[in-house]
Amino acid sequence: MFEKKDIIFSETMGVCQVAELTKLSPKSGDQILYYGLRSISDKKKVSYIPVENHKVLLRPLITKEEAKELKERNPDELTELQREEIEFVLSREEVKKKK
Repeated sequence: MFEKKDIIFSETMGVCQVAELTKLSPKSGDQILYYGLRSISDKKKVSYIPVENHKVLLRPLITKEEAKELKERNPDELTELQREEIEFVLSREEVKKKK
């Protein structure tokens, strides 16, 4: 389970932050826990995904090493969201080096 403020990858939104964990009530009346995800590249873009039994791929970000390898190996085969993730991971690493 992801925690609030975690930065993750969503197959539909790309790099996003878990802005909140909230309970929503569908028509059945039972409350369900959802991730409130906010896009890193477009702060206006928000999506609510159930914590359990979601159909959208949610995963931790790739590592710096994985990002470098993907960027060098097959850049033409990457989706726009995958390229965004690679650039985000590598740029974050650059910020860490400067500190």
